[in-house]
Amino acid sequence: MRALYAEHAGPLLRYALHLMGGDRQRAEDIVQETLLRAWLHPEAIADRPARPWLFAVARNLAVDAYRARKARPREVGEGPLELLPSPDDAERALESWAVADALRSLRPEHRSVLLETYYHGKSVAEASVALGIPAGTVKSRTFYALRALRLELEERGLAP
Repeated sequence: MRALYAEHAGPLLRYALHLMGGDRQRAEDIVQETLLRAWLHPEAIADRPARPWLFAVARNLAVDAYRARKARPREVGEGPLELLPSPDDAERALESWAVADALRSLRPEHRSVLLETYYHGKSVAEASVALGIPAGTVKSRTFYALRALRLELEERGLAP
């Protein structure tokens, strides 16, 4: 095996480098696998010159490696994974869609009071001016709107 390596490893490595487009690591892997197969099958080179058989095995290994790389998806690293929302973000998005759906199911006057007070962050007085209704009405509608919203969320399995 040492004599086989000494005689053929250099030319085999140059050939494998050519086959692998200059990728030395892959070329060395091809040479190593080729010589391993020669060691496992000494009958293949016993009665004939070894170099043609070694070069054929190296070529076949290079073709197999090329096909294997083409068969599986290209590796892209961790970058695209960072673009995906975390499970918490996805869960929050689903909950916000469910809350928005529950809000749409409320009566318009309840929905408008909740939007002004909770989503726009207005005080009772500011919501009263924006909606054109008395402050006491804003308070009572907010109370009943929250109660109705809680029932809608419970029906959707989102409220305790």
